[in-house]
Amino acid sequence: MKIFERIFKRKKSGGGTSNQDKSKNMIDYIRLHGGKVGEDVVLWDCIIDTVSPYMIEIGDHVTITGARILTHDASMYRICGYTKVGKVVIGNNVFVGKQAVIMPDTVIGDNVIIGAGAIVAKDVPSNSVVVGNPCRIICTYDEYAEKIKRQMKESPIIDKLSDEILANEEDKKLLVGKGIGFIK
Repeated sequence: MKIFERIFKRKKSGGGTSNQDKSKNMIDYIRLHGGKVGEDVVLWDCIIDTVSPYMIEIGDHVTITGARILTHDASMYRICGYTKVGKVVIGNNVFVGKQAVIMPDTVIGDNVIIGAGAIVAKDVPSNSVVVGNPCRIICTYDEYAEKIKRQMKESPIIDKLSDEILANEEDKKLLVGKGIGFIK
């Protein structure tokens, strides 16, 4: 999660309404309307269902980047005259990737990574990494951490932020040449 904290701090200094301010506003909105949000939560460029935010519960140390959290399903409204609402529970130490969708009536356990674009329409057990549509478990949280540690031993690590690398041809060539690397 440290990479997102560094990016987040960098974006804040860029002027205008920061991502941190937007995140705080969304968290405040959820709490004001009865939802629960833990500590050290970042909702970066997210779309959160405003129909029933009281149905949202987010644990501690959670980063959600550009995803959607839905707490209602109006697909049967024309037939039965009602909209279904369902609670969304997100555990502790969870990362949700860009453009993932979390559907109503789902529980995401602790220590979970949800890949970009995943559709979460059923419960996700703790200590899982899930991807796809519908999402499926590809490995445990610990297996993924070990894979990343192995990759870091074999790949370039550049202690610069992305905008600094854009201005440095040598760093760009190193990353492109290896095809994978790690940056601040």
